[in-house]
Amino acid sequence: MTNWDVLRALADEGNEKAQNKLADLAEERGDVEALNELLDEGCERAGEYLTRRAVAAGDLLELQRIRDAGYDEAGEALDRLLD
Repeated sequence: MTNWDVLRALADEGNEKAQNKLADLAEERGDVEALNELLDEGCERAGEYLTRRAVAAGDLLELQRIRDAGYDEAGEALDRLLD
């Protein structure tokens, strides 16, 4: 069992630290799909990483999607870009 698998199992049991570590690893690997999955599971850190990426790319639609998924700071970033 890999480190990712162990962390995934812990995150599936509700361990927030494991979920955050998964987001860190996904960001290091550039794994946007994993970050999106973690965001859908309520991982704030994944939302943070995805928001940074969307702001850097100027992707307003992605910021809206991230906000709709529950990461409010993406909405704030979207508002700043629209001002």
